[in-house]
Amino acid sequence: MDDLDRRIINTLQEGFPLTARPFAAVAAGLGLDEADLLARLRRLRADNVLTRFGPLFNAEALGGGLTLAAMAVPQERFAAVADLVNAHPEVAHNYAREHRLNMWFVVATERPEQVRPVLEAIAADSGLPVYDMPKLEEFSLSLRFEA
Repeated sequence: MDDLDRRIINTLQEGFPLTARPFAAVAAGLGLDEADLLARLRRLRADNVLTRFGPLFNAEALGGGLTLAAMAVPQERFAAVADLVNAHPEVAHNYAREHRLNMWFVVATERPEQVRPVLEAIAADSGLPVYDMPKLEEFSLSLRFEA
């Protein structure tokens, strides 16, 4: 990442304009044209510097359900179990960790009572226990890069 990449990431974390051409508005604020900004974002995604680009919704404030879940998956089954987990549209993202509980994922549903059946289905599909770790307290963190 160069200084401009860092400025782009910092700027996009501050908010995203709700206009007909939001990338053009962001680019103008950075002294770029829209095509250059989009090319840089595509490169950052392709290089896995950015693994996700999109809004974060407070599912609970919208009346939905949300939980963090974890599983201890045998390494030889990891890819297959990841496919089972990711087949559920309620799974927002899934990632590996170097820990006994080596698969972590977020389940987001339209209503709170829908979370438990998704976790139960994943446990049944995989034959492995799913550990539900619902949020007890909200923390907000911001990652900023010096440019």
